[in-house]
Amino acid sequence: MARKPEQFSLLGGPLHRLGCRLGLVRGGTNTVALGLALGVSSWTVLLLLAVIEGVSEQVLSLSVIGEHVRLLIVIPLLFLCESLLDPRVAVFVRTIVRWEVVPEIALPALESETARIGRWKDSRLPDAVCLLAAVLMSLIAPELSLLGTTAAYSLNRTAGGPTLTGLWYGMVCLPLFRFLMFRWLWRLGLWCCFLWRVSRLELNLVPTHPDGAAGLGYLEVVHAEFATLILAISAAASAAFAEGLVAGTTNFTALYPAAALMLGIDAAMFLGPLCIFVPNLWLSRVTGLETYMGLAARYVNDFDRKWVGAARREQLLGSPDVQALADLSTSIRVVRDMRLVPVSRRLVLILAAAALLPLLPLLLLRYPIAELAQKLFKMLFNL
Repeated sequence: MARKPEQFSLLGGPLHRLGCRLGLVRGGTNTVALGLALGVSSWTVLLLLAVIEGVSEQVLSLSVIGEHVRLLIVIPLLFLCESLLDPRVAVFVRTIVRWEVVPEIALPALESETARIGRWKDSRLPDAVCLLAAVLMSLIAPELSLLGTTAAYSLNRTAGGPTLTGLWYGMVCLPLFRFLMFRWLWRLGLWCCFLWRVSRLELNLVPTHPDGAAGLGYLEVVHAEFATLILAISAAASAAFAEGLVAGTTNFTALYPAAALMLGIDAAMFLGPLCIFVPNLWLSRVTGLETYMGLAARYVNDFDRKWVGAARREQLLGSPDVQALADLSTSIRVVRDMRLVPVSRRLVLILAAAALLPLLPLLLLRYPIAELAQKLFKMLFNL
């Protein structure tokens, strides 16, 4: 039996069902409590082991800040993002049906695709593969020279050394973090697959739609929720940079190309999927220009024959024909300015800010607060 579009969701899998059974998932989509439980509980055990073994000063030092950021900030943000995003994707599917972007003839195909996504998201196999990938990544990570002192488990590099603290972090905390990251990549892949499938349907795109994207403008609202995921990824990268700077293994100037690379990767991951609809929007724009310009040509010819003559010029004032001509000109302008990708400057700024914001605290490692304040003062007042 096909799943109705109104039931579309990206949430599912064994971990989600476990959270539901434990009462950590509220309303079916609010998984923030589950994220806090996973992150805070694993961090608490880490801290207790460090206190018991007398290595709490090492664990709480700035040189291993990455482990705290991953557990206390990144993991809860991952679940916050899915809690914000899932209702939006459900609304998107409902709106393209309600607004008849997907015409009635294509509804069975849409229901088939949502059912396919539903089966994959509820399957145990993806979570098992993500867990296996996380474990394998933890095994090979020490050989990859990853940035940050806590990016890989090593008896010589990990806080706590050959102790229970180090074992807990390397064998539980890091695999948990990587499992959740791989799990998010899987969901992003599911979403991209769904968008591609939708783009293959016979869509009813209206080039004069006020959203400037022929009726697909709500996708911008959906992808704005990915800002929380970008914030989480950037926070993890920023913590790794901080560890490298403190350890002296990373130069501060390496931050600038890394930030540019991060922006490029984020754009590819979270704006790139929206380019799937470029062929659809291009065809809608071309067809719309042809249709409305043909309509305009016929209308202005009739308008010219009716009103340009001197005999009827005095009756032109207040005629609805003038307003209709203006409305037609506006429609053609809307079609001409239609976006070929449902991305606005506002969305780009939101995602860019989410990527760069966690990098700002790194400035405190390069400049003392007083010196940084002086530089900002000079910049603001052009001194």
